[in-house]
Amino acid sequence: MPEIREIAHGLRFPEGPIALADGAVLLVEIERGTLTRVEPDGRTRVVATPGGGPNGAAIGPDGACYITNNGGFEWVKDEAAGTIRPHMQAHDYTGGRIERADLATGKVDVLYTHGPNHKLNGPNDLVFDAHGGFYFTDLGKVRDREWDRGCVYWAKTDGSEIKEVAYPLTTPNGCGLSPDGKVLYVAETQTGRVWAYDIVAPGEVRKAPWPSPSGGRLLAGVGGYNLFDSLAVDADGNVCVATLFNPGITVISPSGNWRHVAIPGDPYVTNICFGGNGLRTAYVTLSMSGRLVALDWDRSGCPLNYLNR
Repeated sequence: MPEIREIAHGLRFPEGPIALADGAVLLVEIERGTLTRVEPDGRTRVVATPGGGPNGAAIGPDGACYITNNGGFEWVKDEAAGTIRPHMQAHDYTGGRIERADLATGKVDVLYTHGPNHKLNGPNDLVFDAHGGFYFTDLGKVRDREWDRGCVYWAKTDGSEIKEVAYPLTTPNGCGLSPDGKVLYVAETQTGRVWAYDIVAPGEVRKAPWPSPSGGRLLAGVGGYNLFDSLAVDADGNVCVATLFNPGITVISPSGNWRHVAIPGDPYVTNICFGGNGLRTAYVTLSMSGRLVALDWDRSGCPLNYLNR
């Protein structure tokens, strides 16, 4: 097992890490409703306060940070243990949205609240393509007796166009692109599956035939109580999926073979990103205990459009 180094603690359910060139990590704190900068020495500073439930973040072609906001959760808090976890839709929930945060001023603008066929329920994660647009997942929300069906969208950064890419999915969460940008990967939380979609044009994918529910190709379903959260792709095209309850990173090859890298100490291993020298450092959010940790990775991460290239 690789050595795990704690970068920061006391975060309020961190997710969406972005490893910056200066060594800092930008992330969201869902329960706190903030976009937060974590310095290499663990100091933190709030960059923007979108409120609601900022869930995923990515740097766009204009240098701004784009946020998938799920609209907020209720929370189960154990102050004695120092843990929190989300629990169903917030009582003051007003809907999901896509936002743009200016990193210099902290100003937050709402770009989208609806897709072409439905309102946004619980936007979760996003990834930019080489054409300046971004794919994002809408996991949906959970209520006492209801559970939304999920969707994948593609949108432009100026708020002028949004497309429905794939529907329906069961709790679509992490999303990422293959190193050549030709395949979109989407992880489903509750099924523990990763789907692959061959991209034919920006925001358009080739659909697999029935019985695939959303037209995706099944890359892997690992079985057991492995719930998939966010993901990152490495330079060799392996899909590295943060895994809940069997805490760690599930690494899935482009052919569907997989292995598990354990990260003990928190059942909510939620996100991974790559940074550091040669993109060989994995930054991982341990959300229930509010920590950001780092570990040396056995290969380089795939450079992200508008961040590492």
